[in-house]
Amino acid sequence: MSGGWNTIESDAGVFTYLLDNLGVKNVQFEELLSLDPDALAQLHPVYGVIFLFKYPTDTPYRASDKPLDGTFDHDAAERLFFAAQTIQNACGTQALLSVLLNKVGDSNSSSGGGDDEDETVDVGEALRDFREFTMALPPEYRGEALSNSELIRGVHNSFARSSPFADETQRAADEAGEDAFHFVAYTPVGGTLYELDGLQPAPIAHGPCARGEFPARVMDVLRRRIARYDAAEIRFNLLAMVRDLRIRAREIGDAELLAREERKRRDWQFENALRRHNFVGFAGEVLKGVVAAKLKEGEGAYERWIDQGKEKMRKRIEERKKGGGGGEDVEMAG
Repeated sequence: MSGGWNTIESDAGVFTYLLDNLGVKNVQFEELLSLDPDALAQLHPVYGVIFLFKYPTDTPYRASDKPLDGTFDHDAAERLFFAAQTIQNACGTQALLSVLLNKVGDSNSSSGGGDDEDETVDVGEALRDFREFTMALPPEYRGEALSNSELIRGVHNSFARSSPFADETQRAADEAGEDAFHFVAYTPVGGTLYELDGLQPAPIAHGPCARGEFPARVMDVLRRRIARYDAAEIRFNLLAMVRDLRIRAREIGDAELLAREERKRRDWQFENALRRHNFVGFAGEVLKGVVAAKLKEGEGAYERWIDQGKEKMRKRIEERKKGGGGGEDVEMAG
């Protein structure tokens, strides 16, 4: 059961404003289009990354003794925020919180000693209280607390796409014909690179990770993970949680960067507003108007218009078969 958690898109603008609506200060997400460590390092400071991948339904996913990569660190769950995933459709928000709630300043000492301002985040009063309450609980109860948080669920659901055709809260993750996807988080905590996946029994440690090493270390882990898939599988998505890039632009006096980032924020706000509306009724009225206009033209105009549409669709299908088709947005349904 999804417990009232809707699916939301894997999108930097959605994640950024989801955090903003939860009260988090000066944090944004950036989508990474390659596994180049330099591309991630250029976004410094980087708090962690969130990785979306196709959930394997033909083999067991949850490991009991040893993960496919790294080692289970059961003791780490007592000192860092790690919650078991107890509900469907919330995996993206849970991965986001797995990074964020380990950057509040009390568990992020770097390997060089001492806390660094660049490594901590102001998560706001609501999330700070949530973390303080749940840290005394075992991971499975932290997951239940997250699932039952009206604040977090409400903000999460406010970014769900409006659909008049299906109740997303009732869609099964393993529905026939539907691929399932899952999000996991990677973040350095206390000088160690951790993979935080609520479907696994414990945090997964991937070895020492000193300040500045995170981009290279995490990309190595992700390359090994992707290599376990068939070469034809390309449906992956990688989002980096970083400090608000407008802060850097102001610090270095880069007016062009600041203008670009402000424009990006406006675009994100517009796209998020569109997600809250469904345009089926509007599209229906437009289509009826076009059909009426074609019928008024007479002499087979309507039939010619239909034939032209069919021909365009046929060509589009042929182009896709040749490899010219584009990808689609992937929703969080883990």
